[in-house]
Amino acid sequence: MAFRLDNIVPWGRSFDEYVRMFGLTSDELALSILSCGDGPAGFNSEMNKRGNKVISCDPIYQFTAEQLQMRIKESYETVMTEAYKNKDNFVWDIIKSPEELGRVRMEAMEGFLADFKKGKQEGRYLVESLPSLPFEDKAFDLALCSHFLFLYTEQLSLEFHRASIAEMCRVANEVRIFPLIDMDLKGSRYVDIIRTKFTEAGYSVEIKTVPYEFQRDGNEMMKIRGKINGELNDLSIS
Repeated sequence: MAFRLDNIVPWGRSFDEYVRMFGLTSDELALSILSCGDGPAGFNSEMNKRGNKVISCDPIYQFTAEQLQMRIKESYETVMTEAYKNKDNFVWDIIKSPEELGRVRMEAMEGFLADFKKGKQEGRYLVESLPSLPFEDKAFDLALCSHFLFLYTEQLSLEFHRASIAEMCRVANEVRIFPLIDMDLKGSRYVDIIRTKFTEAGYSVEIKTVPYEFQRDGNEMMKIRGKINGELNDLSIS
């Protein structure tokens, strides 16, 4: 089935949000970074301005900046209506109101749109998606996944999660996934299964509290690192 732009609601987070939700230090921002499922986030464009580089992967990058801009415009009022309706589900501390949320997210998406054509030409925005990535083993220091895995527990199977995380572990030395809640703001039922499976396979798996909580109870990320030496065990889901 073809990937349809009218089936998605593009919503991009800012560079500052990425830094906080993944607990990124200034030294880590200088690493080689892959970011999966980025959509119209402002992380890549701001990283490029700062002289750092991130490769973003998402199937929506098959569309033009003009098409994405139109879809963002079409979706904006729907997203903001839902934010107002469900405002008790969010923590209004750094972002203090739905109005400020709209401003912060639109600024992030406008930064993305301004950078998109040039970034595609430079190979920073790739039309790729989990659970299969076109990179060599350990091509990156760090792989990030924001608001995709675990959040869509009801829409994406356990096997999809396992295969996607294994693939990120293949192409990067360390993987970070945020948040660990599902769309109902409950801890994803996949978290413990994935943590156990990858730990048994020889990976180091940590659940870390981060300095970011916008969706209530969504202030944890999963950090996964493989063995430095030795073969990893089987990761199939039985």
